[in-house]
Amino acid sequence: MTWKREPRTWTAIAGVLLLWASAFAGIRAGLRLTPAGAPGPDGYGPGELALLRFGTASTVLALYALATRMRLPARADLPRIGLAGFLGISVYHVALNFGEVTVQAGAASLLISAAPVFTALLSALFLHERLTRIGWGGILLAFAGVSLIALSGGKGLRFTPGALLILLSAAVAAVFSILSKQDLRRYAAIEFTSYAIWAGTLPMLVFLPGLVRQAPQAAPAATLAVVYLGIFPAAIAYVLWNYALARMPAGLLSSFLYLSPVIASLIAWVWLREVPTPLTVLGGGIAIAGVIVVQTRGHARG
Repeated sequence: MTWKREPRTWTAIAGVLLLWASAFAGIRAGLRLTPAGAPGPDGYGPGELALLRFGTASTVLALYALATRMRLPARADLPRIGLAGFLGISVYHVALNFGEVTVQAGAASLLISAAPVFTALLSALFLHERLTRIGWGGILLAFAGVSLIALSGGKGLRFTPGALLILLSAAVAAVFSILSKQDLRRYAAIEFTSYAIWAGTLPMLVFLPGLVRQAPQAAPAATLAVVYLGIFPAAIAYVLWNYALARMPAGLLSSFLYLSPVIASLIAWVWLREVPTPLTVLGGGIAIAGVIVVQTRGHARG
């Protein structure tokens, strides 16, 4: 699959990177963690945060669907859409939220950056999308850059249970991209995004009793952070991602996610006062160089 580097596609990619990078800090703000690393009484638990976030996203997309009389998916496509929603929305975000209880925002965005590697491998196996040797070298270079960002915290990279949950998120994100490609040939990005988010929100209803208890006690700042997550990094960003995914190879698109830790570190600096170190800056530069290599020399033609 080739792709035309159109302004709309570039704009969609830029929007996704900015919004998804902000989500790592937004999750930490919504959790309202105590110094001991547990959710505080004025914030939300990981599961409750996921439900409120995607309940908000589902509501926004449902209002759009009603206003535009969006068509319903074909019955034959429901199992695949349901699986995509369960993996890409339910599993991904619940695991990510629980992981961020013990993993800082910048480090979490780094671990998620394993997703492009998984996506490139799965794309080669199932979508017959090929990267050149130079392209694989660019992926390794970018991954080395985000590894420096992870190590820049001064405590090294430890595979705690929280880190493993975030790696699980990275793996299911890759599967979500592969599953999405087939349906994006038949459905518009806004349609498929709505179906997947609605399907992925339903399993999260197991956290509804906890959300009902926590919402009245939550600080307004925590609730606003979660509502922001639902409208922007969830509803809008997923539409933008699927728009770009329908127009370019999954492996190439996923390589842009290596820029997410760079942007997330800057946002966490401003929002959470997590000051980036010189090693973070160096790692960011290497990650950017790797993405440039993948995008300019990484796609095997034909």
